[in-house]
Amino acid sequence: MNQHYSMLKKAAGVFHSYGIDLTGPRKNAHLILQLDMHPVFINGLIFELEYQLQVIIQEEKLRNASTPREIIELLLQIPQDN
Repeated sequence: MNQHYSMLKKAAGVFHSYGIDLTGPRKNAHLILQLDMHPVFINGLIFELEYQLQVIIQEEKLRNASTPREIIELLLQIPQDN
């Protein structure tokens, strides 16, 4: 559980650096349609999340994620090494 907290804290910092606040309704906002993010910046966001958290997100699962909340749910599903 402690690993999840530190992961969420790092992920929140990455989202914040891209101007995405994870509180309120913005956590459920579509990255392209509502947050007006260009796909290049979305790729950068994903890269930065993977780099900071030292994980690899499968592209097949990532295609279904279109909101910050869905991306974080994917991150929490990745098994963590102790």
